[in-house]
Amino acid sequence: MSDSFKWHAAPSGDSCLVLEFASVLSLHANRQAASAAAALNHARDLGRLVGLTDIVPGMVTVGVHYRPEHIPVPAGVATPYAALLRQIEQLLAEQGSAPAVAPRRIEIPMCYGGEYGPDLHATAQACGVSAEQLIALHSRDWLDVLMVGFTPGHPYIGILDPVLNPPRRSVPRTLVPRGSVGLANRQTNVYPVDSPGGWHLIGRTPLAMFNAEHQPPCRLQSGDQVRFVAIDSATFEVLQAEAQP
Repeated sequence: MSDSFKWHAAPSGDSCLVLEFASVLSLHANRQAASAAAALNHARDLGRLVGLTDIVPGMVTVGVHYRPEHIPVPAGVATPYAALLRQIEQLLAEQGSAPAVAPRRIEIPMCYGGEYGPDLHATAQACGVSAEQLIALHSRDWLDVLMVGFTPGHPYIGILDPVLNPPRRSVPRTLVPRGSVGLANRQTNVYPVDSPGGWHLIGRTPLAMFNAEHQPPCRLQSGDQVRFVAIDSATFEVLQAEAQP
C-alpha cells in the first residue's frame, strides 16, 4: 500500500495552486509529488477534475494550473481556489489508500568520454575517482526522473552516489549538443536539444529525449526510473542512424 500524502497548498496567482510535499529535495518527497501528479492527471482524464489546464510536477511540488471560471463552486465555498483545493484533498486522501504503482523503467544507451563526453576525465578527477569508476557508479543503479524542465523533455535524474557530487561548471557552455549527458550535484541530465548548459559533460546518448511529433513528445516523465547503459562509439553511430526519421 502507498504512503499517505503529506503536503500543504498555497495559491500562486489567481489561476494556479502549488502542492508542496517538502521544503528540500528527498526521494520520498519527490516520489510523492510524482505520484500525486499522476493521480491528478488520471482524475482529469476521467472527468473527476474539470477546469485544469496543466499539472506540472517539480522536485517536491506540483503546480496545478486552472481556469477559475470553469471550476464548479458549491454553495458555502468562497472561491474557485477553495473549491478546487477541496476536490484535490479528497482525491489524494483516496489515493493514499490505493496500491502503489510500479514506476516505468527505461534503459538509456550512452557513450562515455571522448568527443561525446569531453569532461569525463576532469570530472572523475574532481570526484576523486578514475574515469572507469565514475562510469561504473553512474551506470550502476536505477535512478529516478526527478522532474522534466529547463527545455522541453529535459530530465533531471538522481539521486546519484555521494561520490558523484561535483558543483556545476563555473562558466556554462553557450552550446551543448543534444543528447549530451551532464553531471552535477549528485544529479545527471540529458540535453534534449542544442542549448546552453552548465553541467559537466560525461557522455552522450543517441536517443531523442523530445520529439514534438510524438505523443507524448517527451521520452521521460517525472516518476520514471532510468538506468544508463554504456556503449561504444560504433554502437552509438548505429543507434543514432536508426533513430533518424
